[in-house]
Amino acid sequence: MRVVVFDIWGDYAHFRKFFTTSSPLTFSFPPPPTIAGILGAIYGTNKDTNQYLRMFTPEHCFIALRIIHPIKKVRMGLNLIDTKVGFQPKRHTQIRTEFVKNPHYRIYFHHKHQEVLDHLTELLANHQTVYTLALGLSELLADFRLIGTFEAKKISPDRPLDIVTAITEDNLAELKVEPDKKYIKERLPIVMTPERVVEKYQEVIYETTGKTLKARVKTCFKLKSGEHITFFWS
Repeated sequence: MRVVVFDIWGDYAHFRKFFTTSSPLTFSFPPPPTIAGILGAIYGTNKDTNQYLRMFTPEHCFIALRIIHPIKKVRMGLNLIDTKVGFQPKRHTQIRTEFVKNPHYRIYFHHKHQEVLDHLTELLANHQTVYTLALGLSELLADFRLIGTFEAKKISPDRPLDIVTAITEDNLAELKVEPDKKYIKERLPIVMTPERVVEKYQEVIYETTGKTLKARVKTCFKLKSGEHITFFWS
């Protein structure tokens, strides 16, 4: 199986948590539906029909994510203006919003349709996208670069390995807690319909500073680069 690997980063990111209202909080990294949106922006899927939520689904592709920069969150006030009444200086509301500062992620991607994988690889290699990339909000522009394409072999390890990506709880058999690492378990949306209805949530375990997770998992993939990764679904 061929896996395309690319990095994406920016100054700030905001991936809104579904349970927050007046003071929006952010996930530490983009959930799979958001990664699908990033892939759709590169590929140029139809925005009006949310085509990316049809093209980049568990039936067609695999997605994994590695944290490169340590997660650091900050809060800033955003001035929101009611555009329905036109611009009026006093008609705005300030909302305290949480952001990830200096986010940098590595995305691992495989698509079952070879032409889709080839076209995405070509665009990434040429540093091209159809739509502008952003990290959660349109104002939070992102840059990216292709790391490479690697052959990956599916394995079912019988011992703990150093996993470089986030791990879903249903794939985790054993986690070796190490003293110099910071662990978080977070509930993320995993599958979303084209109507933007979340069909599946999942607990995901990750290390906040970008270090590996020493874990025994039910299924993982070993890349020719030597990395062990787990996809958000298998």
